[in-house]
Amino acid sequence: MRYYYFGIQMSYEQCSAFYKGRTPSIQVTDITGRTIRFPAAKILPFMSQIGIRGQFRLTLDDNNKFVSLERI
Repeated sequence: MRYYYFGIQMSYEQCSAFYKGRTPSIQVTDITGRTIRFPAAKILPFMSQIGIRGQFRLTLDDNNKFVSLERI
């Protein structure tokens, strides 16, 4: 397994493209400086009226396939 830790602070307006399906992926930079891209649909469960805020852990398997995304 591979783990990537990152933070996000996005307003509701910034997240609306993900929610409406206009943006298929999200790109973040983890705490070590690596750039990671994953399907935007994976972040939607964490969206609220204020947007998305918090620290997250993305877990991928050894073939770089999505396993989980969780707020930490």
